[in-house]
Amino acid sequence: MLKALFLLIVVSLLVACGAWETVPEATPLAVKAFEVPDRSKRISELKALEAFKEETKKVDDYLLYDGDDINIEVIGRPELSGLQRVGPDGRISLSVVGSVMVRNLTREQAADTINKALSPYYLNIFTTVRVEHYNSNRIVVIGRVEHPGEIQFNTPPKLLDILAQAGGMPLLRKEQVLTRCAIIRNDNILWIDLTHLLTGDTNLNVALQRNDVVYIPDATDTSVFVLGEVHQPGVFRLTPQMSFMDALAQAGGVTKDGNTHDLHLIRPSSDVNMQIDLSDLLAPKKDLNVAINEGDIIYVPRHNVSKIGYMLQQINPFSTLFTISQLAAIAP
Repeated sequence: MLKALFLLIVVSLLVACGAWETVPEATPLAVKAFEVPDRSKRISELKALEAFKEETKKVDDYLLYDGDDINIEVIGRPELSGLQRVGPDGRISLSVVGSVMVRNLTREQAADTINKALSPYYLNIFTTVRVEHYNSNRIVVIGRVEHPGEIQFNTPPKLLDILAQAGGMPLLRKEQVLTRCAIIRNDNILWIDLTHLLTGDTNLNVALQRNDVVYIPDATDTSVFVLGEVHQPGVFRLTPQMSFMDALAQAGGVTKDGNTHDLHLIRPSSDVNMQIDLSDLLAPKKDLNVAINEGDIIYVPRHNVSKIGYMLQQINPFSTLFTISQLAAIAP
């Protein structure tokens, strides 16, 4: 009886020594706070496709602006013709007439304005205006891109066009943000969800205008954390539509000491803790392979047998031999 009691005490002490790890209880109904990433191909309805084609056929007249190089040709009057640059005041200079305002005029409107300015001095004046260089058509890109600065264009670009021309989409560099960017237009700021844009939501691929500023912030707040019994615990960069399994795989998966039946996905922003059994994921139950958000924490605890084994490895070899001999001595 005493031998059995002694054996029970020794085993209990070993278990207690290994039970330094406290895993919080899962939040009831935590799964409601998570959603499964949608990676299916999105195919637009026919009417949406037709509407898109009609939209691309629309070509807005270009408006002249400061810095544009324009070629003015006054038929039969070479002395009045030639290359002009629109000044910072929006004006050009013509002999005899002086300065003429052309800012925010179409080419046809600018030609008509020049005709009216010259008509008191010349008969049967006819003028054409051609844009040689669209110097005012520029968008400024700042933040985490390969080539920040001004990007000039001839036709109005869309957001993805500008990101590509900036020399590196946000997916290509680890320090670039993947979740959002800002479009600054005058006093207004529009934040775009790049996660959805890069996974097929073309509604977010907005058309940009002259003098827009595109800002891609640093990725300091776009991290996910995988901790505990994984092969490579640490901080990982959030990618579009990252799932629980994606993050776990980036950390090298669960070690042999990890408790695969008690994985935890913690979302501090929502105060929820979701418990996941890896065997359910492999079943597969796709509803458990939920999407990861910024700041999420995946934690893999040790299982109890591993805790005991780990503690035995830390014990002095002589103490280990003594413990084993004592256990053998009292064994029936």
